[in-house]
Amino acid sequence: MRLSGAWGLDEGEGLPPVEPVRRELSTDPPPNQVEFDVSQLSGWDSGVLSFLVQVDDLCTERGVATDRASLPEGLRRMVELATAVPETKDAKDNSGKPSGMVARLGAATQSASEGGGEMVTFMGEVTASIGRMFRGQARFRMVDLWSFVQDCGVQALPIVTLISFLVGLILAFVGAVQLEQFGAQIYVANLVGIAMAREMGAMMAAIIMAGRTGAAFAAQLGTMRVNQEIDALQVMGLPPMDFLVLPRVIALCLMMPLLTLYADLVGIIGGGVVGAAMLDLTPVVYWDQTVYGVTLNDFTTGLIKASVFGMLIAFSGCLRGMQCGNSASAVGDAATSAVVTGIVMIIVADATFTVVFNIIGF
Repeated sequence: MRLSGAWGLDEGEGLPPVEPVRRELSTDPPPNQVEFDVSQLSGWDSGVLSFLVQVDDLCTERGVATDRASLPEGLRRMVELATAVPETKDAKDNSGKPSGMVARLGAATQSASEGGGEMVTFMGEVTASIGRMFRGQARFRMVDLWSFVQDCGVQALPIVTLISFLVGLILAFVGAVQLEQFGAQIYVANLVGIAMAREMGAMMAAIIMAGRTGAAFAAQLGTMRVNQEIDALQVMGLPPMDFLVLPRVIALCLMMPLLTLYADLVGIIGGGVVGAAMLDLTPVVYWDQTVYGVTLNDFTTGLIKASVFGMLIAFSGCLRGMQCGNSASAVGDAATSAVVTGIVMIIVADATFTVVFNIIGF
């Protein structure tokens, strides 16, 4: 086989096709050996490497030997490197993916079942870690805990302030449009106060933290998984659940009730802005009506929800981070999955709390 001229991917005519080689190798009887004449080869790049690898594959299929002794040294070494490690079996095989609707449904069911088992196992490990903490046997650094407390608390205040203020403002505006028709503008304060204390304060703070902190937890643990730092902790005898997961769970469970109280206050202030601007309510009247309409049970309901929401956000973020694969794209998938899982858990938990509190009259 004579290679002449300039062989490169950027050449105007492109690389010659491999079909003539296939026809020559398909003759009967086939040749015993393929040799190369590169005396007239003026230039080459990775394009000729791709061509030679295809030729080598054809020769291997037909049991024909190849003699690369005449190739330039650099090109010969590149071909040997490219053919030294065989392609992984089924590396390009997509036949394992289900194609029919029933097969896809079965695969989805199996995946959901495996995911549920992993979630239950992870929940048990977190519970055991919390038990070791109460017994004074958990191994984690207090400096890590305070760092997560700061990240989940003080550093989250700006975004919580903005969202909560706007939510309170929107609630007051929607309520004012309806209540003004009946001359009951004063009850906008009751509407905003009860809605923020019982539902929206905890809900909006939790959704914000799921998108902000839950994704961060998943990305941090996923990156540690990719860098094999979690494996290193296990080799050193440090349980990852205690050292990595437990401080994050404690920090978020402690900060969520405080963030919820702050969100309630900011949302009420947002409603007061609408009351003063649209309904001519003075701040004193608005505040007195809020104090009269909102009870301690309303705030207690929101705080109970906030504590559970914090646990769920930390749980989902750490779970997806610990399940992360060993690639950069897997870290992104883990962060996305953590946000989705956290928000779904928050909505389900809130609906459950609403039904239960309504039944018991709380």
